[in-house]
Amino acid sequence: MSKKVLFCATVDYHFELFHLPYLKWFKEQGWEIHVAAQGQRNLPFVDQKYDIPIQRSPFKKQNIFAYTALRKLMDEHRYELVHCHTPMGGALARLAARRARKRGAKVIYTAHGFHFCQGAPLLNWLLYYPIEKQLARYTDCLITINQEDYQLARRRKFKAGKIVHVHGVGVDSERFAPITQEQCIEQRQMLGYEADEFLMLYAAEFNQNKNQQLLLHALAIIHDEAPQARLVLAGEGPLLDECKELARRLGIEQKVDFLGFRNDLERWLPICDLAVASSLREGLPVNIMEAMACGLPVVASDNRGHRELVKNDANGWVVATRDVKEMAEKIKLVIANPTWKRELGLTGRQRIDQTYSERNVLRQKTEIYSSLIEERAKMEELTWVVP
Repeated sequence: MSKKVLFCATVDYHFELFHLPYLKWFKEQGWEIHVAAQGQRNLPFVDQKYDIPIQRSPFKKQNIFAYTALRKLMDEHRYELVHCHTPMGGALARLAARRARKRGAKVIYTAHGFHFCQGAPLLNWLLYYPIEKQLARYTDCLITINQEDYQLARRRKFKAGKIVHVHGVGVDSERFAPITQEQCIEQRQMLGYEADEFLMLYAAEFNQNKNQQLLLHALAIIHDEAPQARLVLAGEGPLLDECKELARRLGIEQKVDFLGFRNDLERWLPICDLAVASSLREGLPVNIMEAMACGLPVVASDNRGHRELVKNDANGWVVATRDVKEMAEKIKLVIANPTWKRELGLTGRQRIDQTYSERNVLRQKTEIYSSLIEERAKMEELTWVVP
């Protein structure tokens, strides 16, 4: 009989975006893979997919049904490993797995950026901190993806079996890679851009946290001094129309491209000159890692995820949150120094290759999986030996 692992998250596209290499690893090791999340996507490498009505808000009644469904799944399939993600997916799965842990199942939770952190609203600390600290007791391995969360969990004595720091979800450094100047000019022409335009890209949902308004105001500041600057914004979301209206009011609508949702950013990033990011909070942002993999320098707002990836004067700059003038000044600095721009981009690419590539993160994750599998096997041996 094959061993079974359950992956759980709030929504199923989370796995499509971030975790296919790890599903593939389990499949190659001969495991039966089950996924529980809201949604009906067909995911590769998955043997059983369960559409569970997990809601992002902890106050939704559907989460009661989701918890019951998860507990039933775990009782029926007797999973050896449960790996859960996202705040509500992680909370419900760990609560549902309490009985499974008594039978020997190992439970892993990846915190993709705690909702409570330096600078987070007080409400986040009041709501999410006590929940996460209590749930750590039902966690055999708590994975954090940045140093700030790792140190916080250790300093505040979260009672997980072990707390480890993994460098994000990994970036496919072959799919996201620099291109030659000739290729860049050719691809720009295909996408409707001139060779001498200075393209700045930010790929993110249009919501309050991502704060694209900061970038629009920064572009308005430098527009007259650097008319070649152009802002490329990929994504959808509730504030998209508001940002389009702001660009019109600032008189820069002809210098801003709203691409909508894109699943081909590997085509767009290499033709750009700079990655920009304006979010208020991040865990360890994939969009910035993908940009670094493509050899782009980065100018980003100050938060724990950006601080972990971007080192000032090495591969870009972290600027004070909401400081439009500093963001504009750093953009102008990159525009004025093309040689330095290339050096910053090369350093960023090297950081991805050395630390954040999919290959490196897969090695870290598989070491964790293998360690827990070995622990479980030893416990089973003791169960058989002890009368």
